[in-house]
Amino acid sequence: MTAIKNKSNEIKITRIYDAPVKMVWDAWVDSEQAAKWWGPRGFTITTHSKDFKAGGHWNYTMHGPDGVDYVNKTQYLEVETYSKMVYDHGGNDEQKPLFRVTVLFKDLKGKTQLDMTMALPTPEAADDTRKFIKKANGNSTWDRLAEYLEEGTTKRDVFVINRSFEVSLWKMFEVWTDPKQLSQWVPPTGFTMKYIKADIREGGSSFYSMTDGQHTMYGRAEYLKIEKPNLIVYRQQFCDENEKISHHPMSATWPLSMKTTVLFFEEGPDQTRVALTWEIEGDATAEEKMTFHMAKPGMAQGWGGSFDKLETYVAGF
Repeated sequence: MTAIKNKSNEIKITRIYDAPVKMVWDAWVDSEQAAKWWGPRGFTITTHSKDFKAGGHWNYTMHGPDGVDYVNKTQYLEVETYSKMVYDHGGNDEQKPLFRVTVLFKDLKGKTQLDMTMALPTPEAADDTRKFIKKANGNSTWDRLAEYLEEGTTKRDVFVINRSFEVSLWKMFEVWTDPKQLSQWVPPTGFTMKYIKADIREGGSSFYSMTDGQHTMYGRAEYLKIEKPNLIVYRQQFCDENEKISHHPMSATWPLSMKTTVLFFEEGPDQTRVALTWEIEGDATAEEKMTFHMAKPGMAQGWGGSFDKLETYVAGF
């Protein structure tokens, strides 16, 4: 899917959720549900009042992980049930709204396509807002919504992260399937990576090491499904230097086996969105499940660091 080029004073976001339109809509409208996902990772909200109709307001406070509170007063301008909402965002009784948001909900045979447009007064304001959203990890809001909907539909606890990159779809797929390129950006910040063997194809596997100069970790991946250039699914496990599966070297309660699903969406001729889902594969103890769930902020930091390196890497093409 090739996106229409955005106006310079607009910020556009598209997501596809594996949930029916009514469920996605209700997750926005019901303040109790919104409290479980609204805002960047680490934020919580308190709703004081919500009158969801044209001319109505949503009064709430966002609580940052650093203890700072952000008072918000959203005004709804248009509401078309299960289809469209338009609202002014970022204002309160002390300041005017920062931008106008239009959200469209489209049924895709049981899934939901969400198209969001944030319109700002000027191109400069849009550019500043893009930088602020990135710094505040604002787009993780829509990842949290995906996690919330997944739990509601399948009872699966998943971690989701999306990032858009200025690179073509086919080039991005190559970057994820070429071990020489993977090793340039995928290891955690401060680590280097070496493939001991690599057979990145459906049914193939890889074995690698990562080190920060003091500690060395080993891991393996088995490639379960590859659909060029849109999908990679692989099983990932920690192991020892002899490729024997083991627990995380720094967390005895980390699950033994993880499944990673990576989807690639073409957002323009030279823009690709990577949508990654991480989840426990196979049996896991209650303690391992809790370890995974509680580690999501760390996962966001870890994958976010890798994606930062990926962003720098593809900028050199």
